[in-house]
Amino acid sequence: MTGTPGAAATRDGKAPERSPPCSPSYDLTGKVMLLGDSGVGKTCFLIQFKDGAFLSGTFIATVGIDFRNKVVTVDGVRVKLQIWDTAGQERFRSVTHAYYRDAQALLLLYDITNKSSFDNIRAWLTEIHEYAQRDVVIMLLGNKADVSSERVIRSEDGEMLAREYGVPFMETSAKTGMNVELAFLAIAKELKYRAGRQANEPSFQIRDYVESQKKRPGCCSFL
Repeated sequence: MTGTPGAAATRDGKAPERSPPCSPSYDLTGKVMLLGDSGVGKTCFLIQFKDGAFLSGTFIATVGIDFRNKVVTVDGVRVKLQIWDTAGQERFRSVTHAYYRDAQALLLLYDITNKSSFDNIRAWLTEIHEYAQRDVVIMLLGNKADVSSERVIRSEDGEMLAREYGVPFMETSAKTGMNVELAFLAIAKELKYRAGRQANEPSFQIRDYVESQKKRPGCCSFL
């Protein structure tokens, strides 16, 4: 048999036209890292956003670093979020430090039922300022808000700390999905504005956006 290997001829003997290469299913990408102590719910938070499911059962700590992709649409723009789930244990810190430089956004989680995870937020922010980009987007999240009966950290404490560092804040629940989608959409919206912002255009105020969305009845409680 003659002809180009792998090329099938049509009935008139002509080679079929090649299909144009597929265009990417997104307009821009952004790297997001989940940070915080071990056990605050980072992996469950990611799974809730990616798959709309709660990872129940025995807790298994992330070893090193893992990641998932998800494309979200904000203002008609498709943003591919590359979400990196990091280990919270001290012995893995040197591994995760290497990923800070490339991250455009960081979601910093603590557990509202665990005081030490909240107390360690300042140490995490110190690491962020040492290793991450200067203009990285940071959001503080008080996770496990569904376990209100075991709460030891008041919402006001999270708000106060967030204001001190000039970052947006909200409480979330990886179990119910409360504010999980809002956190990622706010990040995607910020990245979209940064990518297309003109020199004389005002910057997107992510804190104002988060506060306005939190005040909407029933907004973003579930995926």
